[in-house]
Parts: sequence; C-alpha cells; structure tokens
Amino acid sequence: MRIVVKVGTSTLTHKTGHLNIRRVEEICKVLSDIKNAGNEVVFVSSGAIGMGIGKLGLSRRPDDIPTKQASAAVGQCELMYTYDKLFSEYNHTVAQLLITNTDIENDDRHKNFSNTLNRLLELNAIPVINENDTVSTEEIEIGDNDTLAAIVATSISADLLVLLSDIDGLYTADPHKDKNARLIETVTEINDNIVAVAGGKGSSLGTGGMVTKLNAAKLCLSKNVDMIIANGKNPKKLYDIIDGKPVGTKFTVNKND
Repeated sequence: MRIVVKVGTSTLTHKTGHLNIRRVEEICKVLSDIKNAGNEVVFVSSGAIGMGIGKLGLSRRPDDIPTKQASAAVGQCELMYTYDKLFSEYNHTVAQLLITNTDIENDDRHKNFSNTLNRLLELNAIPVINENDTVSTEEIEIGDNDTLAAIVATSISADLLVLLSDIDGLYTADPHKDKNARLIETVTEINDNIVAVAGGKGSSLGTGGMVTKLNAAKLCLSKNVDMIIANGKNPKKLYDIIDGKPVGTKFTVNKND
C-alpha cells in the first residue's frame, strides 16, 4: 500500500507550541513499522510555525508574514532534526521536500515534484513534506497542509491519505458543543449536507479545520484516492487503518467499502 499520512500542528505539539515528544516518537515508530511491513510511506508534517513559536518564546501565533516566516525557519530545522534522529533509530532515511503553490500550479514544476517524490519512494526513503512557509506569501501559499496532503496523495496515485488531527472524524454536529453529535463513519460524496456540518478554523497554532479537510477529501474523491480523518492522539490506530478496520471517518468512492 502507498499511504500518505498528514499530521497537524495540534497533534505534534503541546498547547505551548513545544514538541509533544512522546507522541512524535510514537508516530515515527509506527510509521517505521508500517514501512517495514512493505508499505510505501509519505509523511506530510505541519508544525514548523507552531514549533518556531514555542522555540522563540512567542505568546501566540503571529499575524504578520515576516514573523510567521521567521518562526517557520526556526521550527522547520527543529522538525527535520527530530524526524531524522527518530527515523534513523529504525534504520530509515528521511528526505525533506518544501513546496509552494507555484510548484503545484506550474506543470513542469509539478512534474518534477512528482518525479522526485516517486524516485525517493523507489530509493526506500521516507519523504517528509511541508509547505515552504519561509517564503510563502498570499500569492504563492497553498494555505493549509490538508490541501497539500491531498495534492501529494493524488500526484503519486496513493492508495490512501490519512489526516491525523485532534478530532476523531467528521461528526453530525460539533461534538464539543452538542452531546448528541454522532461520528459519521463513511462518506461517499461531499454534498451540501456534509459541508453544512463542517466547523471553522482549527487550533490557535494551526491553520486547518474541518472545512479544509473536506476540501482535501473532495480532491481525493475526484481522483479515486480514499481518505480517512482520524484522531492523532493514539498513533497506533494507524495499524487498524492499514488492516482495514473502521477508524474515524472514511471518504471513499466505493459505496460497498
């Protein structure tokens, strides 16, 4: 199986912005084991700005672009140092790919990106992908890593995209506000009813939310790539996902799946 796993800032860091060491170690361990089982793994990681905020001692996510970019520059170093160290413990090599919207919109750049990504998988590496927040501005930013992960998954014809977040999946209502909210286990079409149950923005350290996840799902479904939203609190749930067990919300074009 070729699987793309995206992890959000809220999963990777504490509310302080500092790295959630225990969880990140568990994620790297599980992904390494999944790869050892013969699967191809691509890792889309948020967290550069969030970790930079913590390391620079900022009290909140900055509003101005220069400070965001400075935070990303600091945080991306921390992220890749951590991933290189942890994946190396399980004899896996990581490769960093930082991209912007220009790399996706331009046909030649997109082809080069896809070729590099496929070659890295052939070379048995684990690509770690993030938006290039150090140079991204409104004109060239992708905007969120849910969309980026969907672009990655469809570019390499992945079998599955998994978005690990701080929520179990898509609910019929906001579970934080409505005790009667029910988890929607399977979605086969992004219709008005599904869009209506999506909330707003995610955590103060991240940029995502359920709306961006639905946009990612729409892209995946248009290219026949399955997608799952699951809670990243327990990375071992990835084993159940690989085994085909019901976890979170699955978006699939196969109504019998």
